[in-house]
Amino acid sequence: MDLDNGDRDGNRKVYQRFVPASGAAGRQQKVCYHWLAGRCNRFPCQFLHSDQAPTGINGSSKRAQHFPDDGNFQGPVRRGPNSVGQAGPSKWGRGRGGGSTGLTQALRKTEKVCNYWVGGHCTYGERCRYLHSWFVGESFTFLTSLEGHQKAISGIALPSGSDKLYSGSKDESVRVWDCQSGRCAGAFNLGGEIGCMISEGPWVFVGIPNSIKAWNTQINTELSLTGPAGQVYSMIVGNEMLFAGVQDGSILAWKFIAATNCFEPAASLNGHNLAVVSMIVGTNRLYSGSMDTTIKVWDLATLQCLQTLTDHTSVVMSVLCWDQFLVSASLDQTIKVWAATETGNLEVTFTHSEEHGVLTLCGMHDAQAKPVLLCACNDNSVRLYDLPSFAERGKLFSKEEVRAIQIGPGGLFFTGDGAGQVKVWKWIEQANNIGLE
Repeated sequence: MDLDNGDRDGNRKVYQRFVPASGAAGRQQKVCYHWLAGRCNRFPCQFLHSDQAPTGINGSSKRAQHFPDDGNFQGPVRRGPNSVGQAGPSKWGRGRGGGSTGLTQALRKTEKVCNYWVGGHCTYGERCRYLHSWFVGESFTFLTSLEGHQKAISGIALPSGSDKLYSGSKDESVRVWDCQSGRCAGAFNLGGEIGCMISEGPWVFVGIPNSIKAWNTQINTELSLTGPAGQVYSMIVGNEMLFAGVQDGSILAWKFIAATNCFEPAASLNGHNLAVVSMIVGTNRLYSGSMDTTIKVWDLATLQCLQTLTDHTSVVMSVLCWDQFLVSASLDQTIKVWAATETGNLEVTFTHSEEHGVLTLCGMHDAQAKPVLLCACNDNSVRLYDLPSFAERGKLFSKEEVRAIQIGPGGLFFTGDGAGQVKVWKWIEQANNIGLE
């Protein structure tokens, strides 16, 4: 998108207001940021190259132990004695600052975006105690906000071969945005609240009550898939099938027929007691999260349930496959990491706790190709964590809670919130100098 990134410098000023001034003595007590990232080339370096946290800082500042990640989202696999997966779980959570690094101190002191700044009339300026920015952190920046929806964004899609971005909302409309200008190129009403939206190849799928609308953006084909009983809350494509999680707890599957360019009903997967609100495909498995607090593991070949995971205590809002792990998020304020045992069953190998319920997860790579987890919580914020260390590296803010996150090309990513705004963000090549060193 040809979008303005002028907010970056303004955010830098806000951030520096909440980082203690660094005199000569103080600076020597800081752990070298570049060393933490594994790329310090200064010798001697004026900052600490040590696993020992500086004086006055609680928690670990150890170098993050990153995934041997090649960008292949395969999902959990059985671990052999020499596999990466066997040693991997011990790396989860290592290197976290324990809420005491300079970044986290800034986050805690600027937890709220200034309402007067949002309205364009804050008179305190630099003296304001609240954020005059939609984010805090480095390596990414806010570009613009796409305005037009009247209710919460429930899905964002970028079909391949198209220069358009699609957004679906609970206001029953789909908007089409031009990726060059950022302007709305069209809008249409579907006559029902949109529960989810995804894209696969040139296809865009929109889940509404009792139906799925499908468009092929290359040949302008429009289809309506019937069969769901109630709202469609989640969709995913795997093994040439479209899966839809429905309000009645069922998962419906349609097979794509290339010869006729259409979808035919294939199966109904039953087992959940309440609505299926999240799904992901990985390593010949379908993983489904439900309001009944469970995750079910399905064999994509036989469509049989292989295992039911019961460690969450509230709605499983999001599931994600990263490398050989399954990552799940819940309103029980936890993110759980699952790994396969020798028997092939999944077990929790790490639990990360949040102060608020977790609404959705998105895994991506930053401009340096490092894996990052975006975690949207119901306090109107999105946390960014390095993987697998869960070291916090930034935070995004919205007027209302974020329910949709979508990766775009060229380092772009998008968030959709409860106020109907789609925000456009971008990873940047060089980190801002914001006082960490």
